[in-house]
Amino acid sequence: MAKQRPVVVLTGARQAGKTSLARRLFPSHGYVTLDLPSEAEQAERDPVAFLRRHPAPLIIDEVQYAPGLFRHLKSVIDSNRASNGKFILTGSQKFSLMKGVSDSLAGRATIVELDGFSLGELEAALPGFDALEAVVRGSMPELWQKPELDGPAYYQAYVTTYLERDLRSMLDVGSLRDFERFLRTCALRSGQLLNKAELARDVGISPMTAAAWLSVLEASNQVFLLEPWFANKTKSLVKSPKLYLCDSGLLCYLMGARSSEDLYDSPYAGAVWETFVCGELRKKSRLRDRGELWFWRDRTKEADFLIHRAGRFEILDAKWSEHPDARDAAVLGKVVAELPAGSVRRAAMVCRTRNAYPVGANIQAVPITEA
Repeated sequence: MAKQRPVVVLTGARQAGKTSLARRLFPSHGYVTLDLPSEAEQAERDPVAFLRRHPAPLIIDEVQYAPGLFRHLKSVIDSNRASNGKFILTGSQKFSLMKGVSDSLAGRATIVELDGFSLGELEAALPGFDALEAVVRGSMPELWQKPELDGPAYYQAYVTTYLERDLRSMLDVGSLRDFERFLRTCALRSGQLLNKAELARDVGISPMTAAAWLSVLEASNQVFLLEPWFANKTKSLVKSPKLYLCDSGLLCYLMGARSSEDLYDSPYAGAVWETFVCGELRKKSRLRDRGELWFWRDRTKEADFLIHRAGRFEILDAKWSEHPDARDAAVLGKVVAELPAGSVRRAAMVCRTRNAYPVGANIQAVPITEA
């Protein structure tokens, strides 16, 4: 992307590795972070002097703290439009970044979203590691770079930092305690249809406040809303999105699962597994241009995930079971029957099995590595 556009905007959750990746890929670029209040203030109030001190090529970290800088970057870029890769911008607040890009850098910037580590990346770096460990430990790079780190303590600090930094800069929240309860309530509903009224009632806030707080979680890459597939809008298909936490490690922490043993005993194991599978599918869909990710549900049938590309489909269900059978595959088969004949290239249940095996007519049970 840096070879094609003057600006690359790298977004993603805090601690996903944006700064490390940018500095490793562009070692000859200068670097400045707007986490420092003095730098952010100059970038906002006097962008000319700021860019004189920090000339291109430049990596600007946490650029959302100086929204006024975007307008000046436009004029700098237009003075030498033929030069690409001049600015690498990073930020953990997606919506404010998108607004700055669309308002000032349209046609000049491309946006890349960085997730935590995928299973494929972890397997390449740590041959023989247990995939189930990745469910509980999560995808944050530092946790895998430093195996001595205590996972629950890391996520406790992560939540505190998130509440204190990102939340206060994005939204005026009267009670941080209420917001933390809201985050935990979202965790308990990961993998379920979104119901803002129920979320609001459980926390004791208004539905309008719940909608605003949910937008903040989505903007800071903490939650993901998966939309339903309905090609025929006259059918009685569910039209509410499903709510997922983006990182299964954070989800396990918020649910109180501190180890894989805790997960085996938890009534939420199925929801955690579905959340983990969703995260893996999102990463693969983005990296491999595999297709758009949806889910399917009507009054009698459901498939956790539907991947669509050019009129062809993959239908997937997440099953915590290690050995799902033909009865588990029956509902998936009914969903396949609803789609045009010959359009489904694969139907599978993603489970904890180590090897793929057939469980029904054209339906397989597959391990997470083959999802």
